[in-house]
Amino acid sequence: MKYSEMAITVSDLNQYIKNKIADDEFLNNVLVKGEISNFKNHYTGHMYFTLKDENCLIKCIMFKSYAQKLAFMPKDGAKVMVFGTVSVFERDGVYQIYVKAMEEDGLGDLYTKYLKLKKELEEQGYFEESHKKKIPIMPKVVGVLSSQTGSVIKDIINVSTRRNPKVYIRLLPVPVQGEGAAEKIAYGIDYMNKNNLADVLILARGGGSLEDLWPFNEKIVAQSIYESKIPIISAVGHETDFTIADFVADLRAPTPSAAAELAVPDIYEVKQRIQISQDRLRNSLIKKVELMKLRYEKCMSSSVLREPTRRINESYILIDKYLKQLENTIKARQEKEKTKYIELIAKLDAYSPLKTLYRGYSIIEKEGKIVKKKEDLKKDDIIDIQLVDGKKVAKIQ
Repeated sequence: MKYSEMAITVSDLNQYIKNKIADDEFLNNVLVKGEISNFKNHYTGHMYFTLKDENCLIKCIMFKSYAQKLAFMPKDGAKVMVFGTVSVFERDGVYQIYVKAMEEDGLGDLYTKYLKLKKELEEQGYFEESHKKKIPIMPKVVGVLSSQTGSVIKDIINVSTRRNPKVYIRLLPVPVQGEGAAEKIAYGIDYMNKNNLADVLILARGGGSLEDLWPFNEKIVAQSIYESKIPIISAVGHETDFTIADFVADLRAPTPSAAAELAVPDIYEVKQRIQISQDRLRNSLIKKVELMKLRYEKCMSSSVLREPTRRINESYILIDKYLKQLENTIKARQEKEKTKYIELIAKLDAYSPLKTLYRGYSIIEKEGKIVKKKEDLKKDDIIDIQLVDGKKVAKIQ
């Protein structure tokens, strides 16, 4: 018999292993504790994650029907206990836990460290909006701190040059995971600032577990981002991954490609907006000219411009009218005052002492005072007698 006839297919082998595991009663109902890493909550409702301890890890999946019963939302760094069945996914030849139930068992040490640093920096004002810088509208040079190889830098270059072929991408290669990566990332940010090598910086790497992304959760990186004079866009991990760098950065992008879109404007859209603005300005000027022309024609057709002296003549007529009214008022007042004056003169004349003297009466004065009673006169008193034609001095005998 030939060896080729003895060989089995990959599918047969995976099926055999799956059946062997399925026959193991212990693996059908396992209760496992560990720390969640690389958690993904799929849009279908299924949850994918890795369960790990200090030495090993195992992939897990929790289907929507079971996930809906959870009393909490799992996340990276959470310590949990899962109950489920170990089985083989035949297509990929991998075994994983199909989780039916899950309970919280505290937070992992790494995640606890993450939360502690996040709280510390938040209290120190590292996340304040007032400190964040605006991303330049039209940067000439886009600095990128990322790995020199891989899809991240390729995506950034492709997106950036497609949106603006004239933009210059300046890559400063830095390790994005592993020991010493945080120090080199911080040095890269400081170096770009010290030499003013970019208008905006993109800090980028692909997705990964909490351990993989840990350099971006170090305080030294947060400090460099906070002190950077160049605006920084953080594009670390996938959309659901959040690092300390995301909170400190001036802007967070869900992916490196999205960061390139935020940093580099689409030149064709810019040109289109400029063209639209030019058209609006041109139309506004045309309308303004037409409006001014209508106003000019209206002004030129007005009576003021056609007969400039007409308004003056009308004013003269009005002035004459007011003068005539004023003269009539003055004359009427004079006549009234004259009549009143004559009446007063007549009254004054009627009450005049001279009139009394003309009728034969006289006024007797003693020592400058008018004498009204006979008791006021004594023998030998000298008196003045006022008559109509003058005074006489007399003596009382």
